[in-house]
Amino acid sequence: MVGRIPVMDVMPVVDLCRQPAKATRGEPFPVRATVFREGHDRLGCEVIATDPAGRPRPPVRMSLTAPGTDRYEAWVTPDVEGAWTFEVQAWSDPLATWLHDAPIKIAAGVDVDLMFTEGRLLLEQVETDDETDQQIVESALDACGDPTRPVEARLAAITSPELARVLHQHPIRELVSTEGPFPAYADRPRALFGSWYEFFPRSEGATTDPKSGRLRSGTFRTATKRLDAVAAMGFDVLYLPPIHPIGEVNRKGPNNAVMNPPGPAPAAWTGSPWAIGSRHGGHDAIHPELGSFDDFDAFVSRAGQLGLEVALDLALQCAPDHPWVTSHPEWFTTRADGTIAYAENPPKKYQDIYPVNFDNDPEGIFAEVLRVVRLWMAHGVRIFRVDNPHTKPLAFWERLLAEIRSTDPDVLFLSEAFTRPAMMHGLGAIGYHQSYTYFTWRTEKTEIEDYLREVATESDHLMRPNFFVNTPDILHAFLQYGGPAAFKIRATLAAMGSPSWGVYAGYELFEHVAVRPGSEEYLDSEKYQLRPRDWAAADADQRTLAPYLTRLNELRRAHPALQLLRNITVHSTDDDHVLCFSKTAGPDTVIVVINLDPHGAHETTVHLDPAELGVAGEYYAVHDEISGQDWTWGRDNYVRLDPGHESAHILTVRSSR
Repeated sequence: MVGRIPVMDVMPVVDLCRQPAKATRGEPFPVRATVFREGHDRLGCEVIATDPAGRPRPPVRMSLTAPGTDRYEAWVTPDVEGAWTFEVQAWSDPLATWLHDAPIKIAAGVDVDLMFTEGRLLLEQVETDDETDQQIVESALDACGDPTRPVEARLAAITSPELARVLHQHPIRELVSTEGPFPAYADRPRALFGSWYEFFPRSEGATTDPKSGRLRSGTFRTATKRLDAVAAMGFDVLYLPPIHPIGEVNRKGPNNAVMNPPGPAPAAWTGSPWAIGSRHGGHDAIHPELGSFDDFDAFVSRAGQLGLEVALDLALQCAPDHPWVTSHPEWFTTRADGTIAYAENPPKKYQDIYPVNFDNDPEGIFAEVLRVVRLWMAHGVRIFRVDNPHTKPLAFWERLLAEIRSTDPDVLFLSEAFTRPAMMHGLGAIGYHQSYTYFTWRTEKTEIEDYLREVATESDHLMRPNFFVNTPDILHAFLQYGGPAAFKIRATLAAMGSPSWGVYAGYELFEHVAVRPGSEEYLDSEKYQLRPRDWAAADADQRTLAPYLTRLNELRRAHPALQLLRNITVHSTDDDHVLCFSKTAGPDTVIVVINLDPHGAHETTVHLDPAELGVAGEYYAVHDEISGQDWTWGRDNYVRLDPGHESAHILTVRSSR
């Protein structure tokens, strides 16, 4: 039933309150509501958040977002992890009504004495423990109750900004109406902020067998040697593709080659790690060439010592020789000819993968997947990157993620779902902590601007973005043909534009050759073969983007503004190739100006509103964190960016002038 003071369209609300809105410890999130009433009397409203222990926090007053909208907003910051709720309270505010009406009537000579009398009666109800505030109220009381003073003096006393401030902070609440509680869940900060790096352990330390001349797989022990370099670049999360035994039946070869006719795969065909399962085991086993569980535990331990969390791929699909195919054939789809259906995305065929049919024995499948996830959790994995979750039922994920959260709320799940917005948002709504996004395909100025706004202010209560610049599946044409400048541009956009971003190994070496024109697949894709890289030679020849990636991650760690999602402001420029946005958190403001054209220099004027930057004066000092230069900026600022030198300014605001 509607309250006496109506409160409607409260946000953030997810799935009719069946799911909590996204929140993070230490990250402010906005609560918005439409609040109005009949007539012309004034009202007030506020947000009351309740922490996971059931303790209501001090109310946060809501402000009108724009005149005439009746839309109010307040920002709430959870300071502990767990399940929060919030309520919106609205009330009739007789003090605000009087403060509005009295000066108008008194100045017009209408009901002068009555206005002062009503003011005195209202002011007597104000309660404050602050001595200064009490003196301000008493001064106004004296003016209202002293008819011997000139009307002008009495009017000045009740229209002072000081009194307005006190009465705003200590209102008289009448006809209080409450809407809520509404749920929100505050996750640990890594759910929001982190720099991800992906590599295939089997390629790290791969060597040539002196007898056969073919490449021999790297191991967890050899891959451990690469961890120091990843940590030195400032990454927080190391993501591993599947590490399980790879199917031997219908195994794929280099560049997704298919055996024709089918038969035993050549020894050089290492297969795709996403074709999980063989005679050596399934999702609960490790590929024998990578090592043992002891080796994996040592790898995770060393990563932790370096400040890296290990994220493991969770791909719920099977190779034809996965143990589940024999022990639980009912978990798969049987075709009319009696064969088990392999994965297809016409015209693409994945003969080495059997999708799981989640409608066949859902209880058995759930129990087994839960067992597998908890097994890897017991070996130190607290982050899972889930492969193609949009091809599995949402109800399955909702149940699984809720079960894990109930016992281990620190465990995080990243959705790899390049699919329709409704499914991406749905996965976020039912519990996924992060999501891959359309960032990779947003390359033009206007579409980047729109997407930055979308993920920060429109879908933020549903999903948190992770801006991966490349993946083993995606090599965008912008990187194929843009040269080294394109790699810097995309890294800058991702690292500065999103609190979570990621790169797949080889990005720092400018790997850019596609398997064929028009394709986004890498030539000699690491998905199907070992791909050792000579990191030492690249470092020695300075043919690497690693120092720049390191600098980006240094800035992200140093600036709280870059660790938040909802604080982005897009600014205008006069050139269609130059993008500008800023992020602010308290006194910390970072301005990013990027030339999106990797092939040519562009010059333009960047237009900034100092108030949007949190700057008090018209002019302010900025420091370029890339070049080291200092400038004085204002509302309109000339910029020239040459990709042959630097494609971006990353400016920190130092002071007003």
